[in-house]
Amino acid sequence: MAEIALQGVNKRFGASHVIHDVDLRIRSGEFCVFVGPSGCGKSTLLRLVAGLEATSSGDLSIDGRRVNDVPPKSRGVAMVFQSYALYPHMTVYENMAFGLRLGRASRETVRGRVEEAAQLLQLGDLLERRPRQLSGGQRQRVAIGRAIVRHPQVFLFDEPLSNLDAALRVQMRLEIARLHQRLQTTMIYVTHDQLEAMTLADRIVVLQQGYVEQVGAPLVLYHHPRNTFVAGFIGSPRMNLLAGRLVQGGAGGALVQLGGGSEIAARVDASQGRAGDAVTLGIRPEHLQLEPHDVDGAALEGQIIRTEHLGDHALIYVQVPGLDEPLTVKVDTESRFADGARVRVSLPASSCHLFDDQGRAFARLARPGGVAPPQDQEAGADARSPLPNIAGPGSG
Repeated sequence: MAEIALQGVNKRFGASHVIHDVDLRIRSGEFCVFVGPSGCGKSTLLRLVAGLEATSSGDLSIDGRRVNDVPPKSRGVAMVFQSYALYPHMTVYENMAFGLRLGRASRETVRGRVEEAAQLLQLGDLLERRPRQLSGGQRQRVAIGRAIVRHPQVFLFDEPLSNLDAALRVQMRLEIARLHQRLQTTMIYVTHDQLEAMTLADRIVVLQQGYVEQVGAPLVLYHHPRNTFVAGFIGSPRMNLLAGRLVQGGAGGALVQLGGGSEIAARVDASQGRAGDAVTLGIRPEHLQLEPHDVDGAALEGQIIRTEHLGDHALIYVQVPGLDEPLTVKVDTESRFADGARVRVSLPASSCHLFDDQGRAFARLARPGGVAPPQDQEAGADARSPLPNIAGPGSG
């Protein structure tokens, strides 16, 4: 196991600045996931750790040793790529043993490590097969086994499941999680799939345009996003984000007027806001509540324009006059509302998020009788103060 530290790391390709001043510490034995949209810099950041790309500035250390000028083979890391990159003319055993043989390991060492990895990955009966005789999931396990036999301090995964179908992705996700539990090795995993990030990670690093937007445990990012980008990216379906104006705000809450004129309360510390400020109100689809049109007390009126039945739940899209986009409401599959029906949508104040005109979150208040929001640095003790890594594009 090894701790990884990045201090002021930048990467430029000519005039293109793709990684901006990243300060990040990955704990020993941690499963850390880099997530973000295509082109955000997550794979480049992983390649910097691997030594496949050189840093333009800043320091990168593994297990306390500065490795900026250390070649990949001497960093104690092993990488699993998106492409399996198996040798088609070699057996599973030979593919897994190839790196060790290049390093002139003894025959006994090679056999022992390959058999150990094969047992761990349930490949024992497949060692004499060639890649063409394997399924996609089996090929990916061979690629992981090729990394395991090296006994690295750090495992690096670059979107390893993107070539698999949905069912295999679920299976391999479980196998990778179990592998981490058994090996207890530091792992960095890159994906654009936030579902993979949420289910695998001890901590998630959310990137956009080369900037780190937020670092934290999956549920911290889900319940306490630091800005509108994280709020919209983490969670499926995405958070509803509604443009509005601050009517009044203080340490005990805020009142927001939306585009259609409706006023919505939010339990946030809005003491730094001023009446008339442009703000964005956010709420997760599962926190919205639907009522028939003739029921009093709900906040917004609209019409159902589409229902998507997804088995254990349904997504209902409600068009509300004055709002730019339909509201997405997540309900159980037995919803009694039909397409075209007029409904009222309630937004509980304790479930609402609020963001300023720069996209930065106001701190949410604890629900009555509930647990207070986390106050550690990663979760955003002062959620409206800019993070060092989001001072440029992508800060919301």
